[in-house]
Amino acid sequence: MWNNVELLTSDDTGSGHINGGSRKENVTALYQVDLLGRISSEKDTIYLLEGIHKNDPNLSEDSVSDLVLRYLTEVLPENRLRRLLHKHRFAEAESFAIQFGLDVEVLKAHAKLTTFYGAFGPEKFSGSSWIEFLNSEDVLGDIFMQLREGNLVCAQYLWLRHRNILAKWLEQASRNLELTDKKDYQNTEEVQQLQTLVIKLQELITLHKKYNCKLSLSEFEKLIFDAVLKIMYKAVVPWSAAVEQLVKQHLEMDHPKVKLLQESYKLMEMKKLLRGYGIREVNLLNKEIMRVVRYILKQDTPSSLEDALKVAQGYRLSDDEIYSLRIIDLIDREQLRKLRKESSFGLDWHCKKSQTVLKRYLLNYYCNADTGRLLFLVCQKLCHMLANDVPMTAPVGLNLPSEIHDLACQAATLCSTDTLLDALELSKYTLTAVELSRQCQMDDSGILMKAAFGTHKDPYEEWSYSDFFSEDGIVLESQVVLPVIYELISSVVPLAESKRYPLDSISLPYCSTSKGDNLILPIVRSISTLLWNLQESSQWEMALRFVIGSFGACLQHSMSNIMSASLSEKLLGETTMANSKQIVVELKEKSVMFIRGNATTLLHKVFNCRLVDLDLALAYCTLLPQKDVFENLWKLIDKAWQNYNKILALSLVGSQLANLYQDIETGLRFHELSIDAQWGIRLGKLGISFQPAFRQSFLTKKDLLKALVNNIDMDTSLILEYCSTFQLDSDAALQLFIETLLHNTNNQSQGDASLEPTKQQHSRLLAKATEMVPLLASTKDLVVSLTGILYKLDPYDYEMIEVVLKVIEQANEKITSVNINQALNLLRHLKSYKRISPPVDLEYQYMLEHVITLPPAAQTRLPFHLILFGTAQNFWKILYTLYVSTAKHVFEKNLKPKLLKLAQAQSALMSKEVDKLTQTIESYLLSIVNPEWAVAIAISLTQEIPEGPFKMTSLKFCLYLAERWLQNIPSQDETREKAQALLKKLYLQFRRSGTEAVLIAHKLNVPEYLRVVGKPAHLIVSLYEHPSISGRLRNTSGKDYPDIHEAAKEIAEVNEINLEKIWDMLLEKWLCPSTVPSEKASEFFELEEDEVLHRVVYLLQSRPIDYSSRMLFVFAISATSTLGMRQLTFAHKTRALQCLFYLADKEMIESLFKKPTEEIKSYLKCITFLASFETLNIPITYELFCNSPKEGMIKGLWKNHSHESMAVRLVAELCLEYKIYDLQLWNGLLQKLLGFNMIPYLRKVLSSISSVHSLWQVPYFSRAWQCVIQIPLLSASCPLRPSQLSDCCESLVAILECPVSDDLDMIGVAKQYVQLELPAFALACLMLMPHSEKRQQQIKNFLDSCDAQIILQQLEEHMSTGQLAGFSHQIRSLILNHVINKKEFGILAKTKYFQLLKWHMINTNNITELVNYLANDLSLDEASALIIEYSKHCGKSVPSDAAPCEILKVKLANYCFNSNMRLYFN
Repeated sequence: MWNNVELLTSDDTGSGHINGGSRKENVTALYQVDLLGRISSEKDTIYLLEGIHKNDPNLSEDSVSDLVLRYLTEVLPENRLRRLLHKHRFAEAESFAIQFGLDVEVLKAHAKLTTFYGAFGPEKFSGSSWIEFLNSEDVLGDIFMQLREGNLVCAQYLWLRHRNILAKWLEQASRNLELTDKKDYQNTEEVQQLQTLVIKLQELITLHKKYNCKLSLSEFEKLIFDAVLKIMYKAVVPWSAAVEQLVKQHLEMDHPKVKLLQESYKLMEMKKLLRGYGIREVNLLNKEIMRVVRYILKQDTPSSLEDALKVAQGYRLSDDEIYSLRIIDLIDREQLRKLRKESSFGLDWHCKKSQTVLKRYLLNYYCNADTGRLLFLVCQKLCHMLANDVPMTAPVGLNLPSEIHDLACQAATLCSTDTLLDALELSKYTLTAVELSRQCQMDDSGILMKAAFGTHKDPYEEWSYSDFFSEDGIVLESQVVLPVIYELISSVVPLAESKRYPLDSISLPYCSTSKGDNLILPIVRSISTLLWNLQESSQWEMALRFVIGSFGACLQHSMSNIMSASLSEKLLGETTMANSKQIVVELKEKSVMFIRGNATTLLHKVFNCRLVDLDLALAYCTLLPQKDVFENLWKLIDKAWQNYNKILALSLVGSQLANLYQDIETGLRFHELSIDAQWGIRLGKLGISFQPAFRQSFLTKKDLLKALVNNIDMDTSLILEYCSTFQLDSDAALQLFIETLLHNTNNQSQGDASLEPTKQQHSRLLAKATEMVPLLASTKDLVVSLTGILYKLDPYDYEMIEVVLKVIEQANEKITSVNINQALNLLRHLKSYKRISPPVDLEYQYMLEHVITLPPAAQTRLPFHLILFGTAQNFWKILYTLYVSTAKHVFEKNLKPKLLKLAQAQSALMSKEVDKLTQTIESYLLSIVNPEWAVAIAISLTQEIPEGPFKMTSLKFCLYLAERWLQNIPSQDETREKAQALLKKLYLQFRRSGTEAVLIAHKLNVPEYLRVVGKPAHLIVSLYEHPSISGRLRNTSGKDYPDIHEAAKEIAEVNEINLEKIWDMLLEKWLCPSTVPSEKASEFFELEEDEVLHRVVYLLQSRPIDYSSRMLFVFAISATSTLGMRQLTFAHKTRALQCLFYLADKEMIESLFKKPTEEIKSYLKCITFLASFETLNIPITYELFCNSPKEGMIKGLWKNHSHESMAVRLVAELCLEYKIYDLQLWNGLLQKLLGFNMIPYLRKVLSSISSVHSLWQVPYFSRAWQCVIQIPLLSASCPLRPSQLSDCCESLVAILECPVSDDLDMIGVAKQYVQLELPAFALACLMLMPHSEKRQQQIKNFLDSCDAQIILQQLEEHMSTGQLAGFSHQIRSLILNHVINKKEFGILAKTKYFQLLKWHMINTNNITELVNYLANDLSLDEASALIIEYSKHCGKSVPSDAAPCEILKVKLANYCFNSNMRLYFN
């Protein structure tokens, strides 16, 4: 104990107040201690060694007479416990607490807290984390969690703090393992590794203690490897068992030199192998290696081939060469039997190079029957191996079925006559296997080449194969169908089990049978299985060929064994004969049934192709009974609706078939049908529907002429050919054409005053008419008709009058009613005269009688007709009587100005004054004794009233006067007919004006609608095509759209039209369009893109929801339309169901279908896809679609239709819907979508697959994103149109959404934005670059060169809303910080963005520089205002009466104080 004594001086201790001591008495004393000895102790006791002096007079006061040992110890257990805890001696503290009965829970909490502090630190301390740690009892779990998170220091600390606990856990775990796994617990991998580690550590301790060698564990293990390598190099080959065991132990260890160890081991094995052949040298050159290989093979031992392959692998030679050498060597020895054996078991016959070498060698040097027999046997053996699923590893890119078929063909060309039939049968069935294999592959060859050229095909392919049928089927599964076909081949061409005799065949069609044998039954199962797979995958064409071939083989086998019934019965027995006959008869019945059903299905498929293979279709027809085939053809024709290409193909095939059956009547029907179909195709290209005349009578064909002649560009020769085909009067057709042209042009010129016919139009019209006149056999009827048209023309339209006169002149017919020369001379004079006076009443009366609106030309031209044909001048002189003058005076001076004001104010309310004036004028007119005069004056006054409600009232009064006049005329009076004609024209005028008034009231009085006010039904149809209909469905925010329904109802009421019929007609036209959708056909997938469906929805909104819902429901599930008798397609059903989902609520839809909504939506999705298949002419039923494997269907569609844009879109939709994420398929898809320039759709697709991480590795994925972003920018140019600006914004949104944005060329995109004068977008691109020094430099350079105000302006205008809003805030902050850092406040000082800058600096507590700028460069008031704003922001007040300079002084003083304080503390 005294070794630990340390002397302390008085300076160390001084005086102390001590309680207790080493003596028995317990007193308190004060000592002046001169020397003390401090003794170290492991316990909580302080030992003191004191020097004292006795009361001895001989001793001085400072001397020490005795030494006293004292110790101080704690008498309170709590203090002692606290001191133990302070020293972190928790185990001792726990036992002490138990001994003295203290609270152990507090002790454990204290220990836990100390552990938490040491493991995690104070910064991780929180209430929740501490409570969780305190309550945790799983120490090992905590350590594992920290290890998983990479917190090694923390895990180590926890381990050391709980070493005893973990040691106990390890001991208990070992004991538990021993109990639960007594047999192998010591052999488990973990226990073995632990034992190995213990042994190594023991060895390390021995090295350290015995040899004073200090090594780490890793260094110790590396010593080991070097030692093993040295032993290997020095060991003599062959190695001893001990050496080999030592090396093998270290072959799989994780060590940098393990590969060197493995290579050395392989070298040893090579030496050992070569030693076996007497070869001691292993360092061989290429020529020497091949010599060694040949030498080994020449030994012809059982292991020669295997050893040669090992040598080849060791020296990195191809196995193919070894196989080839072995084959050639065996052939040279003429060991065909041995070769056959090795070909069955040892040789890699499916290796492409081996086979090529073998074939070439055999054909060059052994081109004989034996070689043919050999190849036959090899091919046969391979088929058996594939049938039995023998594992075979084929090289990448090798088509094994094709290689086997090539072998069979080579065998057939070389073999003897004895084997020829079997070889041919084998080659036939292996060809079927090849065709099946092709249907198992998704052929994507040429995708990269074709992608850039869109739909362009290879010219040779177009020329050679365009009209040949290629069946659309689901891609087969190779692992399912190939074993079945090879199983069938193995049954049809079995392996020979005994010696063969000359001309003895083994294949089913040609082999002989014995009594009790039945060789057909074993193949029936394979045939049925394969047929089922082909039918399920819609491979009907292959199924048909397969059935015919397989049944033929069975039939041939049966017939060849029954050449003579009596003889065969003796040889085979009655039972065998009867069984054979029964099987063949059953097969025949099933085959015939299958062939007929298959042929019917294939006929549907063939005729649904765009280009029909007519020869193949005719061939399929011959497989069906005569009656059935014609019924099928007529059914297909009925369902074809207006698909005239399909109908033409059907009629041509039907006509040829009728000729084969010599059915003259049916052939004639098909011939007539083909003519109709050809005209349907020709007229369809001109936009004329042939449907009304299709398969109709002569009169209907004649009625269609009206549609043909309704176009000035119609070819005259086409009309003559049409008349010739259907035996119509060509003169009547040409006359109708001329009349229609003149009538349509005249109506167009009347409809809109602003659209006066141009000189070019009339010249073109005249040229067209004069072209047809010489083609007429007689022009008499034409001249009579044109004379009538001349009287009806607008008298001010000189150009049109001239056209009619010149056509009449060219016809050269003498007529008495019109002097053509006089009329043309008058026309020339009128053209040279410009009118000054306004039109008179006579002109108004004439225009009213002929229902012609007075054109603006009447102000500058004289009326041609009134001058040439005028006879009523005397009558009009009487009109200017007192009543007329008075009525006109009141109208002109009082009523007309007020009406004009009301019209300008667009007001429909009549004032009392207007009513009074109206009554006054009506009283004057009623006072006229002659009712004819009264009507004439009323009409003349009405013509000057502007369109609107008042004109309607005026026209009603005119009608009243005209009816009164008619009532006063006796029935036999000549003027009665005149009055009736006037009344009829007034009704027409009333309806026109009423219709125009409706358009004005609903703000629809635009030229487009005003031109057709005389055709109310046509006008209503046009109104329902108003662009606002789509707008109101897309945007339901309540914009002021015109009420089309109300306008249509009012127009129908004015014109006495049945609006319900128009609605039904429009519903049928728009809901069930007769034309095939375009290839884009986006409406199949997105209702919002289909404007026609928007009209349907709007139409149905005007009807009760129950009626609309029920009608749409029937459309969605029925075969024919309820509005007409047309066939409903999947496209029609899709449209109806889409509208139903838009109009009706969930409950109503579920009540109609009696199914939950999810099932109905699934049905909609399916028929939407089926509509696309339908448009692509791919027949597929709803059941087949639902039950087919989707991936196979998609790959089949891609294989046959990837050159069509609509098919590409359909594949994309199917892949997205059914989550098909095949990388190869998607790579081709993205290329095709880009190749077809479907950029908006590609953008949506990319957004949809962005969450599919596996598709990010598709090679074209990044390229597609880059193109979607850049192509809209490349197509734009300054100044940007609104649509282009929107595209630019979408491109930036695409960058934000792109999951591989790091791969994009951001600098390139930024440059394009700069070219489009969008610097804010360019800066956004630079900010989205990956973080790097280059990015920072690019942003800095850009900010230095750009205008901050322009960027802030663009952020405000284009990026303040939507997906870009959040990102624009970052750009704004970047710009403002740049301005602040550069202290360039002046560039924003006089802009609206200066306030933005101030608030940004206030929010960042950085206004000092801006205050200085304002005070120095602008004004003290603005500087003080900024300080006040900032003070309010900080919650501080500023005296309201403080002067600006005072505020600045305070600010400056605060700034100086704060700066000094920061310097002081720093």
